[in-house]
Amino acid sequence: MSTYRAFEATGVHNLRLVERDLADPAPGHVRLRVEACGVCHTDVLAVEGLRPDPAQPVVPGHEVVGVIDAVGAGVTAWQPGDRVGVGFLNGQCGECEPCRRGDFVNCRYQQQTGTTVDGGYAEVTYARASGLVRIPEGISAIDAAPLLCAGLTTFTALQQGPTRAGALVAVQGIGGLGHLALQYARSLGYKVAAVARGSEKEAAARRLGAHEYIDSNSVDPGTALSALGGASLVIATASSGASMNALVRGLAPQGRLVVVGAAPDPLTISTPDLIFGTRSVVGSLTGSSIENEDNLAFTLAHDIRPSVEAMPFSQAAEAYEHMLSGAARFRVVLDMAS
Repeated sequence: MSTYRAFEATGVHNLRLVERDLADPAPGHVRLRVEACGVCHTDVLAVEGLRPDPAQPVVPGHEVVGVIDAVGAGVTAWQPGDRVGVGFLNGQCGECEPCRRGDFVNCRYQQQTGTTVDGGYAEVTYARASGLVRIPEGISAIDAAPLLCAGLTTFTALQQGPTRAGALVAVQGIGGLGHLALQYARSLGYKVAAVARGSEKEAAARRLGAHEYIDSNSVDPGTALSALGGASLVIATASSGASMNALVRGLAPQGRLVVVGAAPDPLTISTPDLIFGTRSVVGSLTGSSIENEDNLAFTLAHDIRPSVEAMPFSQAAEAYEHMLSGAARFRVVLDMAS
């Protein structure tokens, strides 16, 4: 095979199938045959032209699972035939100051899979060896794909700050991120509250691990959390800054609001809500490749799985639109085998 198929994004909301020439991986990189790729809301950065040069074609997709079929010069830890994943972060340089201090997530020269470099809406993709995640036995490519981004993001967020077992932890937004956050939080031994708009998601939230359900359309979520004793941690996954504002006053003393949902509107927080109770608000961006391996090991140990709608690779454009509609329950994954 000298060529492969890929869906390229150019301009604004223009995703088209093309054929590309197969190339050898660059030094320090690998080439892999894609088995599955998750469709994530962050893909809008590529497809909707929200990047410095939208005219430059890029292949979206950053929840990639595949098998290495070639390695570039200098790659020694990985071999053809290895089953691997690639998340949003395409691999740290190992040389900038954050890397030298062990902060690989904030590497200054790290590419973003599917946004600044080609991702997994393709039969073949390339990645920096330092960004590879070893996929363990016992988990399918379809299930593993969303865990590489949505799973890792929420798993990492739940570890932001010391939270004792049995403490109240809330998850705001029961969607692609939140449905995994509920499972992680329950498995970590917390008392779990789900916060969402309307009552239609209550049954699913409780099935996924929630002990309590708060309908933010009916009650003020901050007041409801305070009535439960206050949350040590709130994971905010909704793509709405306004919806997060009330959550701060629902935090327990020393509690922390961890924001993982990227929203177009800002948070507006009352300073007394922060000061009285010594509360804090922080952002959390995914995790490193080795932390992703920890994440996959944890999901296997606790039988955590994403709720997935698999669609054929040939329907990548339709899969993207389905994700964008908000109707997916809860993750969409491109299956290269179908």
